[in-house]
Amino acid sequence: MKSVFITFGQSLNRSVLDLLDKLEIRGFTRWEETQGRGSESGEPHYGTHAYPSKNSSIITITTPEKAQALLEKLRRLNEQIGEQGLSAFVWDIEDVI
Repeated sequence: MKSVFITFGQSLNRSVLDLLDKLEIRGFTRWEETQGRGSESGEPHYGTHAYPSKNSSIITITTPEKAQALLEKLRRLNEQIGEQGLSAFVWDIEDVI
């Protein structure tokens, strides 16, 4: 099993959820409001007067094949959106209950 953690500008919420639906990745946990900034570029998303935008984050546990397909679709989406901000990270899952 693989875990995919996705963090993205809130304006991308519907796009990310649509990708999960298309890939039939049903289970996930979402944090509606998260804060952060990209490691290389992009504006901070702090929800403050100076940086008013915010992020959302999703984590899902799925098969290696679906995780790879999701990562590919997220890469394509990231290429389209420019500076809006999207990052994804994949971890191996050793055990699940």
